[in-house]
Amino acid sequence: MINKDKDAKETDRKMETYLHDCRLRIGDTIREIREKKGYSQEQLAEIMNVSRTTISKIENGKFNFSIDYLSKFSWFLDFNTAILKNKK
Repeated sequence: MINKDKDAKETDRKMETYLHDCRLRIGDTIREIREKKGYSQEQLAEIMNVSRTTISKIENGKFNFSIDYLSKFSWFLDFNTAILKNKK
C-alpha cells in the first residue's frame, strides 16, 4: 500500500508539472501573438473585458483559464484553436 501511495503522489507531481508546462507554453504563444498584433496587455484586456492582471497571469502560466478564455483570445487575436488528432 505504501508503494501505491508513493506512486500516486509521483504521478500527481508529474501531472502538475506537465500542466504547468502546458500553461507556460500556451501563455508564451498568446503573448507572442498579442505582440505581433501590436496590442499591449492593457489594450487586449480592455477589448476582452477582463483585467490586465488576468492577461498577465495567463501569459505567465499562473492562471488556469477556461476554454472560453482561449476562445476569446482566438477571436480577438485572430488565431485558430484547432486540436490535432493523434494518429495511431
